[in-house]
Amino acid sequence: MSSSLFSPLPIRGVTLPNRIAVSPMCEYSAVDGFANDWHLVHLGSRASGGAGLVMVEATAVEPAGRITFGDLGLWSDAHIEPLRRIVTFLKSQGAVPAIQLAHAGRKASCELPWNGGLPIAPGQPNGWQVVAPSAIPFRDGDPVPHSLTTAEIEALITAFASATRRALAAGFEVIEIHGAHGYLINEFLSPIANLRQDEYGGSFDNRTRFLREITQAVRAEMPDHLPLFLRISATDWVEGGWTIEDSVQLARHVQPLGVDLIDTSSGGNALHAKIPVGPGYQVPLAAQIRRDAKILTGAVGMITEPQQAEDILQSGQADLILIARELLRDPYFPMRAAQSLGVPVEAPNQYLRAWPGSTARSAK
Repeated sequence: MSSSLFSPLPIRGVTLPNRIAVSPMCEYSAVDGFANDWHLVHLGSRASGGAGLVMVEATAVEPAGRITFGDLGLWSDAHIEPLRRIVTFLKSQGAVPAIQLAHAGRKASCELPWNGGLPIAPGQPNGWQVVAPSAIPFRDGDPVPHSLTTAEIEALITAFASATRRALAAGFEVIEIHGAHGYLINEFLSPIANLRQDEYGGSFDNRTRFLREITQAVRAEMPDHLPLFLRISATDWVEGGWTIEDSVQLARHVQPLGVDLIDTSSGGNALHAKIPVGPGYQVPLAAQIRRDAKILTGAVGMITEPQQAEDILQSGQADLILIARELLRDPYFPMRAAQSLGVPVEAPNQYLRAWPGSTARSAK
């Protein structure tokens, strides 16, 4: 049986062996931004499980860009080697290694989720001054962010470029810019978070300028044969906020700058947004961007069943399926999906005996 989910996806000079991607999932387990054994095992097990692309979690381009003090970072050359170790293992399992570069903006400086996840004020242990396009906290009572100056914006654009250079030195073959979930880039995009009166605020062109300049800076560091993804929140889900129509327009603007795929999420910028959460609830957003902007899209959000993922691809709503929590529950979801869809199962040599009839998976 042929399967869209298990068909290769060529993008520029890189070919994903299947359409299952490990969505970037923060583990909050780094020290000073450094990857460690937890990240190796967490990401490596999903590669062993057969995902075609494995994306490292939101990785901060500067220390103040971390959501928590436990986030990964790439603001120093010293961060390269631990990530290279992970990349080497991902490739040995046939997966394409990817990394998401990020800055948390006004949603930075938080406690670890299992300790409550609340903001930590500047001057407190593990806390620092957060930044944003405008001095508007995410919610009442949060520390007020510092409104970035033009010079500070330019320095952050350079930080994204420098982190890209380090990611490539570590061996990553896909770079994703994190422009979603109410973090810094998303804050610039959205009129509910960006009240600036300069060239980075006001009109659509001005609010998208920061992202467009980051995109240009990141793409300039990348060889032509490697893909660049962009994750966005396709809508704020609130009146007066960022909309799906804005997202289509944005996709049309960034594609000529070198973005190859829009990783389509939503929400995160408004605390009281009414989000219609349910199986595949964000898929129509990916479908609309794909159709109207003529760009590759990734679908994400409560995609938990093999046939569900297959149907999204078969119906032309997206080109890639990004899976998060289901892969936390079952790192071997791709092999189970292949079995369910009647596709030959490829497994590591060490696991062949657990999957009767499977064949050995090739290293990348």
